[in-house]
Amino acid sequence: MKQRLPWIIGAVVAVLVAVFAIVAVTGTSDADQSAEGVVSEFQDVEVSGDSLPGFSGEGTDAALGAVAPVLRGAGPTGNVVTTEPGAPTLLVFLAHWCPVCQREVPVLVNWFNDGLVPDNLDVIAVTTSTDPSAPNFPPSTWLANEKWPAVWPIMADSGANDAANAFGLNAFPFMTLIGSDGNVLWRHSGEIDGTSLTVALTTALAGN
Repeated sequence: MKQRLPWIIGAVVAVLVAVFAIVAVTGTSDADQSAEGVVSEFQDVEVSGDSLPGFSGEGTDAALGAVAPVLRGAGPTGNVVTTEPGAPTLLVFLAHWCPVCQREVPVLVNWFNDGLVPDNLDVIAVTTSTDPSAPNFPPSTWLANEKWPAVWPIMADSGANDAANAFGLNAFPFMTLIGSDGNVLWRHSGEIDGTSLTVALTTALAGN
């Protein structure tokens, strides 16, 4: 019995070492996956406040001066994105399958690179009306290829398009300028060049 004791102890130690090794590998794998994050093109969006009236593009916009609804959502990797008042914010609603949006995104990135963005203006892209069966999916890859995340954050809309519905958009791309007080200062639908955008935003911000 005394001769077998060292062998038994050695076997137990070997088993324990193997178990610890498996735990260590599993823990490392989970940590790596958590660090990488999981990309989702749809995220829950909490909307606080009343929705804005629909935008027609004709006459005086009924939303001007109204309190903009506040969005609390997340980017494709789950990072928190909100539109709470504090700094003037331009929301840019984009659909990945929209050819006009595909032309406008590089214009906006160049608008930043050319130094035409008004001082202290936050810009957030909202990817909405996302359709896995439509062209240019997924929107997160599209915007990454256009270098948008290197410049501004992205909020992924819900499957029910809660963010878009709250802002009354009628076409893509759609832009809404929110003042530092949380009120709507300007809305626009369709393409716009960088210089014209700067003029429109500067004019709208002048009284805020």
